[in-house]
Amino acid sequence: MRRLILPLLCCTMAVSAWAQSTARKFTLSNSSDGESTLTVYLPSQDKANGMAVLDCPGGGYSHLAMDHEGHDWAEYYNQQGIALAVLKYRMPKGDRNIPLSDAYHAMKVLRDSAVVWNLNPHAIGIQGFSAGGHLASSVSTHAAFEVRPDFSILFYPVVSMDQRESHRGSCTNFLGEGVNDKKLIDEWSNHKAVRRHLTPPAIIITANDDRTVPPVTNGIAYYSAMRRNGNDCALYVYPTGGHGFGIRSTWKHHKQMLTDLSTWLSELNLPQPDDKKIACIGNSITDGHGIDMCDLYGYPALLEQRLGKGYDVRNFGVSARTMLNKGDHPYMNELAWRDCLAWQPDVAIIKLGTNDSKVDHRPFLDTDFRKDMQQMLDSLHALPTHPRIFLCSPIPAYKDSWTISDSVIVGKIIPMVKEMAEQNGCDFIDLHSLFSNTDGSMMQSDGIHPSQKGVEQMAQIIDNALRNAPAAKPTAKTTKKTKKKGKN
Repeated sequence: MRRLILPLLCCTMAVSAWAQSTARKFTLSNSSDGESTLTVYLPSQDKANGMAVLDCPGGGYSHLAMDHEGHDWAEYYNQQGIALAVLKYRMPKGDRNIPLSDAYHAMKVLRDSAVVWNLNPHAIGIQGFSAGGHLASSVSTHAAFEVRPDFSILFYPVVSMDQRESHRGSCTNFLGEGVNDKKLIDEWSNHKAVRRHLTPPAIIITANDDRTVPPVTNGIAYYSAMRRNGNDCALYVYPTGGHGFGIRSTWKHHKQMLTDLSTWLSELNLPQPDDKKIACIGNSITDGHGIDMCDLYGYPALLEQRLGKGYDVRNFGVSARTMLNKGDHPYMNELAWRDCLAWQPDVAIIKLGTNDSKVDHRPFLDTDFRKDMQQMLDSLHALPTHPRIFLCSPIPAYKDSWTISDSVIVGKIIPMVKEMAEQNGCDFIDLHSLFSNTDGSMMQSDGIHPSQKGVEQMAQIIDNALRNAPAAKPTAKTTKKTKKKGKN
């Protein structure tokens, strides 16, 4: 009898602890056939911090480990004020769109329900284990902006779809008949789909002795791609643990892992719903070419630091891009541009034109530059947020690298940018005049891209412009319409 009392007491204590941390638990249908479900665990109001995690259990895309890689995580997250939504996704059976659609829909449900469930729609992450880690990393790298997570937690993830370096069953079940199609393999080997600035921050947790999903060609490959692109990422490789430890307390490094994960979560720089959103649009100078860890040390990141609390500054720069749609790499063809519009910024800072001065682009400057810039401005003005737009001149080009010409920038590009700013009621920031390189330390050796000191100077100039900007000006078009109405 005594032996029975102790387990019952432990069970009662566990239920009590669960009740203290979880205010509500409910299950929703997540697909039209009812086979996919979403079980939501909401923390108590006094603990809730607005964060949420969508959980994707593993199982080789053939079954799901719903307990130690799913529901058993509710107490851990709810104790920290984080909501957990455990996804029961349908198996692909060769059709990858089945689990993908379940994950995309679950992300949409969480974002759409943010107000009702007391969530911050900009603080919703995704967590995946093994094949569920592949699903989570697929959503992080392939999903449209509206359902892309704000952070990723990947446990011993399948990342590669190459059977020679990954979990064969996961590859076969996900790709089906396309398992030997190189194009499909590359497309869904998610370390190859990481995008600079656009792929959300990630933490990868794995064990060195995992012989089921090799860490080097999967989790570590994802980390390496994130680090190469300058994205925020952390990697924890524990000495032992094999594969599939999940949240099992019997795992030797269980407590250490939870501490490491909690620390990483607490240090995430996630925006608040009422933050002013500032989009930095541009070429490699905005992107952060030559600046290591540009998501932390590029000019947009430094600008956010200078502005302080209440601002969310995002980098939508893409190297080598032009304002010209007839350029070799038009900016408006990029995913970064589509993401920027989907984000609906309150302020847009546009710094394009350097690459438009290249010799191959000069024939189109007089005929197309204003027209293409107008297309960009009209797209921004049409957003529900009606963002305030700052048009920047290019910084000086100190060398003719890649046939970029400072004389063309000064004689052609800058006058057109100023003209477009005036006609559209945009603010103009003359980076060309304000940027100084008198001591030679502000530029990289190519004479085109600013050094670390140079991007710090850019952040300071743009910060000053934002803080000292006068009241928004009416556009020339609006002024003309007003005059006509007055005459009538």
